[in-house]
Amino acid sequence: MRPPARSLSVKVRKLALVGLTALTLVQSAAPAFAQESQSLIRDTEIEEILHREADPILTAAGIDPKNVQVLLIGSKELNAFAAPKTMGINTGLILQTTTPNELEGVIAHEVGHLAAGHSFRSGDMQAAGMKPFLLTMGLGILAGLAGAMDAAAGLASSAGYFGTLGALGYSREQESRADQAGATLLEKAGKSGRGLADFFDNFRYQEVFDESRRYAYFRSHPLSSDRIEALQRRVSTLSHYNDVDTPEALAEHAVMKAKLDGFINPQTAIVTYQETDRSYPARYARAIAYYQMKEPDRALKLIDALLEEQPSNPYLWELKGQILFEYGRAKEAEAPQRRSVALKPDAPLLRVNLGQTLIALDDKTKIEEGVAELKRSLVQDPENGLAWRMLAEAYDKRGEDGLARLATAEYSFSIGDEVNARIFAMRARERLNRNTPEWRRATDIVLVSKPSREDLKELAKEGSVASVQVR
Repeated sequence: MRPPARSLSVKVRKLALVGLTALTLVQSAAPAFAQESQSLIRDTEIEEILHREADPILTAAGIDPKNVQVLLIGSKELNAFAAPKTMGINTGLILQTTTPNELEGVIAHEVGHLAAGHSFRSGDMQAAGMKPFLLTMGLGILAGLAGAMDAAAGLASSAGYFGTLGALGYSREQESRADQAGATLLEKAGKSGRGLADFFDNFRYQEVFDESRRYAYFRSHPLSSDRIEALQRRVSTLSHYNDVDTPEALAEHAVMKAKLDGFINPQTAIVTYQETDRSYPARYARAIAYYQMKEPDRALKLIDALLEEQPSNPYLWELKGQILFEYGRAKEAEAPQRRSVALKPDAPLLRVNLGQTLIALDDKTKIEEGVAELKRSLVQDPENGLAWRMLAEAYDKRGEDGLARLATAEYSFSIGDEVNARIFAMRARERLNRNTPEWRRATDIVLVSKPSREDLKELAKEGSVASVQVR
């Protein structure tokens, strides 16, 4: 009944299941100057840290943070971008920053571009066909976040998503204006501009490299010594210049980097975070790295030790459940996943994770509860296509064909696949009781998914649409 689950990219496949989450979008057509697959990653813990760093800056720019989706892009490339309602940050950029303030500086710079409308005033972007680019890019993002890797890769490839973002550059004048706007936003948000200046100064050497050797970010955001020095002079005059990151912010930043290193660079993480380092980020990174290196028992031993110290940490319980589930121990995974949801009930991705495990137990009562958890997750995050896929599986196990088809239609609709959305919605209507909310929802999906002439004729016969629509 539902599209088969696809394996996640090897590079981030385990991170992709943090909170059942980690959904990847593999870019099949990387730009010639950077032959690297890229991915979209979902992770509740990291997304929350990024929002805590970005939200005050967005607010300072007059943008409601609730309307901005922060995309975590799995790529070693140092890059970031901001577009209406979307901000993308590469894992490579995060791992290159030494402090939260440096990352905040880059975010402020990108928001500065957005506030000034640079993305939409660029002649290069207009020449590339900005409207179809953004439309296709948006569909690719939705598909990737919903777990449809094949559809996502195709959409992103046709949009030139990552490659175009790297290739379409700003002028040096626009860069300087974004620097100044970023400095103003940081000051307004009560943050130091030092990190912004320091970050660019750390990569001053990129100026002397030829185009092909630079990070993508500095190809599209050209550096110059004059620009860096002008920025340093400006931020040094602002009242928050000498403010420093709080211990809590530094700790969160270290945890985020450790988590990414453990998932993406496990072999390196084992060396970087040595056994003699007893800090929380180091042990967290090692636990994740062992898990990635297919040593679940070593990983679980480390996690259990961390849980003795932090029994109320939902992400440790989530990670423990994730490891157990992936290594075929679904019954054991249930308890830690329940604990993660109890500790953080407002995180829909954790509920999806729990729902998946309950459905996998093949127990009627558990499946019922799994369906309830998935429905609750969809109330919190109605665009989560993965939850719809799992609901289709659960309904199929319960023999509720109409609901299973409707859930598959919802999944297809959520990723922009109008053809399958329409097909499964029509099939759902055949199995659902007429005029129920579910039947009407299936009809709505048909009507907004480019119905065929035959579909409209059938709907007209029963009075669901006016006959004029099929003439």
